[in-house]
Amino acid sequence: MQALAITPQIRMPITIKPKIKHKQKQKPKSFSLSTTPITQASFSDPFVLQLAETLEDSLSPSVSLQRLRDSSSESLLSTSWPSRKDEPFRFTDTSFIRLSQIIPITKPPQLDYSPSITGDTLLPNIVIADGFVLNSMSRLSTLPDGVYVGSLLSDSSDRIAERVLEFVGDFEWGDLFWSINGLGAHDMTVVYVPAGVKVENPIHFKYVSVEGGEKGSKKLPVSNPRVFVVVEEGGEVGIIEEFVSKEGNDDRYYWANPVLEVVIGKGAKVRHSYVQSQSLNSAHIKWTAVRQEAASTYELVEVSTGGKLSRHNLHVQQLGPDTATELSTFHLSVGDQTQDLHSRLILDHPRGHSQQLHKCIVAHSQGQAVFDGNVKVNRYAQQTDAGQLTRSLLLEPRATVNVKPNLQIIADDVKCSHGAAISDLEETQLFYFQARGIDLETARKALVFSFGAEVIERLPNSFMQKQVESHVKGLLSSTFKGSSH
Repeated sequence: MQALAITPQIRMPITIKPKIKHKQKQKPKSFSLSTTPITQASFSDPFVLQLAETLEDSLSPSVSLQRLRDSSSESLLSTSWPSRKDEPFRFTDTSFIRLSQIIPITKPPQLDYSPSITGDTLLPNIVIADGFVLNSMSRLSTLPDGVYVGSLLSDSSDRIAERVLEFVGDFEWGDLFWSINGLGAHDMTVVYVPAGVKVENPIHFKYVSVEGGEKGSKKLPVSNPRVFVVVEEGGEVGIIEEFVSKEGNDDRYYWANPVLEVVIGKGAKVRHSYVQSQSLNSAHIKWTAVRQEAASTYELVEVSTGGKLSRHNLHVQQLGPDTATELSTFHLSVGDQTQDLHSRLILDHPRGHSQQLHKCIVAHSQGQAVFDGNVKVNRYAQQTDAGQLTRSLLLEPRATVNVKPNLQIIADDVKCSHGAAISDLEETQLFYFQARGIDLETARKALVFSFGAEVIERLPNSFMQKQVESHVKGLLSSTFKGSSH
C-alpha cells in the first residue's frame, strides 16, 4: 500500500490564437495511432489535431454551437495529449484511450428496450443515449410553467437561447477533454429555470452508452453529451445525472466524455447528484463547471464505481458574497480501475462557505484512487469558512491512493481547515464486532460499507439512495469473495 502527497507546481499557460479554417463536411471516419498525421505547425500535437478533424467531419452545421466549436477547435490546436509527465495527469494514465481506435458516434442509437429511470413515475426525466436525446423515452410533462428542458437547437424561445449563449464558450479553465467535448457535441441539452421558480421534483438525466467495442477489437466509440443549466435569481432545482451501459453491454469498450455547466443566480439553489456505474472496460472523463452568484447554494453528491479510467474534473467559482458550496464524493475501485477526482474551488468574495468530503475505497491490488483538491481563498474572501477532508480505505496489498489536498489562503480573516487519512480497517473496530459474537467477514462488510454510506446517505432522493446502496453492496460482496484477507 502506498500514499503520496505532492507539492503543487504552478505553470503559466501560453495562449496561441491561430486562425481556424473549417473544412467542408466529409464522411465521418475513425481514428487511431495508425492514422497518418497531417503536417501542421510545431505547437500542435498531430494526434490531437487528427482527432479534432475526425470529430469535425462527424458533425452537422449548427449556428447555435458555432462559437463553442470555434473556441474548442482553437484550443485543441495548441493542446497536447496529456502524459504522466504533466502534473495534472501525474497519476492518471490516459494511454488506454490514445492507443484505441477512436470512433465518433454520429447518429442516435436504436434501443430495443426502455431504460428504467426511477422508482417514482412522477419525476421528470430525459434519456441521452450516446450523446443524443431520445425524446420518445423522455418524460417532461410535469415541469412547472416557464421551465424548459430540452435541446438548444429545437428551443423555440429566442430569449432562453440568448441567455444560455451568453455563457457558452467563455470558460477559461478547461483542458483537452473539455475542448474535445466542445468540438464533438452534436447538440446541447438545456435546463432553464426562471426567476423565483422552484422545481419540486428533481430532473433525472439518464445517460446510456450503447455503442461499444468488443475485447480485442481496439474500437472505442466516443460520445460527447453536453448539458447547460441556468437557474435564475431565487430559483431552485435538483439535477440527477446517472451514467450506465446499455443492458448486456457491461463489458464493452467505449469512451464517455460528458460536460455539465451550471450557472446559479443570486439566491438560487441547485442540488446535484452524480452517479456513475459504467462498464469496467470504459473510459469516463467528465467535466462539471459551476458559477455561483451571491447568496446561492450548490450541493453535489457523487458516487463513482464504474470505468477502467474514470476522472471527474470539478470546477466551482463563487462570484458573490454569502455563497455556499457543499461537495461530497465517494469513489470505489473493485478492479483494475483508476478513480480520479480533480476539484478546484475558488472563493473571491466575503462570507463564503464551503465544505468538501472525499472518500474512496480501493479493494483491488491493481486499483488506484486519485484526489487532487484545490481550495483557493483569495484576498477579498474575508470571513470565509472552508473545510476539506479526504479519507481513503485500502483493502488489498499494493492498492494505491494518491492524494493532494491543497488549501491556498490569501485572505487574513478566515476559518479554514483540511485533512487527509489513509488506512486499512482498524483492528480495534473488528475486535469490537467479534467480541459481540459477530464473525470477521460480517464485521468487515459492515465497516467497509458504512465507510461509503456516509456519502451515499447524502443523496437527496430515497429511490437513488436505495439503488446506489444495492449496487455498492453487490460490488463489495463480490470483492470479499475473492479477498486475500
